[in-house]
Amino acid sequence: MTTLRRVVITTPILFLLVTFSVFAMMAAAPGDPAIDLAGQNATDEDVARVRAELGLDRSFLVQYWNWLSGVFTGDFGTSYSRRQPVAELIASRLEPTLSLALVAIVVAVVLGVALGVLATVRPGGVLDRIVGVVSSAGIALPQFWVGMLLVMVFALTLRTMPATGYVPLSEGVAPWAAHIVLPAVALAVMPAAELARHTRGSVLEVLDKDHILTARAKGIPTWRIYTMHVARNAGIPIVTVLGIRIAQLLGGTVVIETVFGIQGLGTLTIDSVLGRDIPTILGIVALAAAVVLVINLLVDLSYRFIDPRTVNRVAA
Repeated sequence: MTTLRRVVITTPILFLLVTFSVFAMMAAAPGDPAIDLAGQNATDEDVARVRAELGLDRSFLVQYWNWLSGVFTGDFGTSYSRRQPVAELIASRLEPTLSLALVAIVVAVVLGVALGVLATVRPGGVLDRIVGVVSSAGIALPQFWVGMLLVMVFALTLRTMPATGYVPLSEGVAPWAAHIVLPAVALAVMPAAELARHTRGSVLEVLDKDHILTARAKGIPTWRIYTMHVARNAGIPIVTVLGIRIAQLLGGTVVIETVFGIQGLGTLTIDSVLGRDIPTILGIVALAAAVVLVINLLVDLSYRFIDPRTVNRVAA
């Protein structure tokens, strides 16, 4: 089965499963959004009127179908609490989260791959041990703890970075970078550590192959062995792990945005869950599911460029 055909088949199925599951969990959760919106002094008639306005008086399946049919026309519904179209609400919060995620991905990839490769230069040596300790610590430390530590050191003690908030890129690169560095680093620590560990293992496995040993015996420079042979053979597992970690990184934005007071999709998610704002939650989940599916597609397509032999073996 080709990559495109697999994506065409699995994408709508996964989308339906994810959104239906979230809708079911929110419907089964205790509480009633209509009561919260109607106010503390509302009568039963007021609550019933609000439920009718929101469509909550209909059956569960009808509510889900109404939302799903609206998605196909680009209508993700209206936020219960903000009385604003969900699409506009998400768009207004997208830039901070997108900036945070992209910078964190770059930091994680550069640090993770670089440290993993450096650790293989002398396996068991001092540098390898240092990378091992650092990667283990990066995996073990919670992201919120890393974020608070960075705030304490660089914002409160050294006073070199702002502690909270976000400045749009349109207002200048310097203020944008100053506000994005700390949260991006905090978000990138764990995936960078995991990527370093997997990179080290994949590269060491390739270095033990017979053709690599032969190349070294012939006196081929180390840099050429890494770029011409190791990169292609170790690239597949590294890219696979990278795709998984990027998806997990997107989930980490919820914690990091809360720690650093960034008004992005992460904080919007928390506010929506606490307020039982079902349309907003579903809109965010739909966007997250689409991003994960795109990441998986890009990972599959990257196999063709890294090692076309893998695609040929799968097709056979």
